[in-house]
Amino acid sequence: MYEMKLAWYLPTLPGVKWSIAKQLGVDYAVAPLPAERYYMKPWDFKAMLYVKESMAEEGLEWEVVEPAPPHYRIKLGLPGRDEEIEVFRQVIRNMAALDIPVLCYNFMPQSGWYRTNFAVKGRGGASVAAFDASKVEKAPVLTEAGIVPDEKIWDNWKYFMDKVLPVAEECRIRLALHPDDPPVPSLQGVARVFRSAEAMDRAMDLFPSEYNGITLCQGSFAAMGENVPEVIRHFGEKGKIFFAHFRDIRGDIRYFEETFHDDGMTDMKACVEMYKAVGYDGPIRTDHAPVMAGESGDSPAYGVLGHIYATGYLKGLME
Repeated sequence: MYEMKLAWYLPTLPGVKWSIAKQLGVDYAVAPLPAERYYMKPWDFKAMLYVKESMAEEGLEWEVVEPAPPHYRIKLGLPGRDEEIEVFRQVIRNMAALDIPVLCYNFMPQSGWYRTNFAVKGRGGASVAAFDASKVEKAPVLTEAGIVPDEKIWDNWKYFMDKVLPVAEECRIRLALHPDDPPVPSLQGVARVFRSAEAMDRAMDLFPSEYNGITLCQGSFAAMGENVPEVIRHFGEKGKIFFAHFRDIRGDIRYFEETFHDDGMTDMKACVEMYKAVGYDGPIRTDHAPVMAGESGDSPAYGVLGHIYATGYLKGLME
């Protein structure tokens, strides 16, 4: 069997998802920073330590921190961004001490990943998420950020990298930049700059470091109109894939629906073959699965049944 590090996105406290992951043969965890409790901030060393050790007790290795620490002000260049940057640096140092090698972050101001509908009916009536650009364009007002052009976001990202990358290099922690999702030019006046393979290349060239790389989100690149196996080849041959999100869509940048992992428009077998061809052996997790019959739907894209199905499909392709 081809050995990428098969991972699941898991909560930071033990529960049924931990058990299901182990029953599926998943050994690696992708997890956020823990919630604030017992006088501990999420980025405190002791807070991260109990997650690491609790997962190890269950046979899970915490491989990726995702999402990153709070960076709202960093993305928009607002007062207080230096304080957020210091938290980032602290998290990186904690990750080094705890042997957690990858930090997945994005630079999508205001909205993060954005959908306009979480109840579109996919195969067999499963609920899938969708994005319709025409709906967003009808928004009567901008956000409180106002108009934020491309170069302002680029400048804010470079400011962030100037201060954070040296610590990542010192600690040998890989910073995995996630492309914009959806990869549209802007949302309600706020630019989305990491919206193409070319833009991701620019980010790699601006900071040519072995600790500056990408999260290869297949769904985001598919929405860009990119040939996803070729994107894997391109960044894989450069050694820039630090983490991979295994998901698919049907549609384009103007309108797309997420799908079951075997029902989208991308050749998923060719993707896995390309990961192998470029020698990628890092973490990969299933991402954004449909909500299936019998599930509550209170966690769109992150129901359990769809991810169980997707994990079996991915394991089959890997074999």
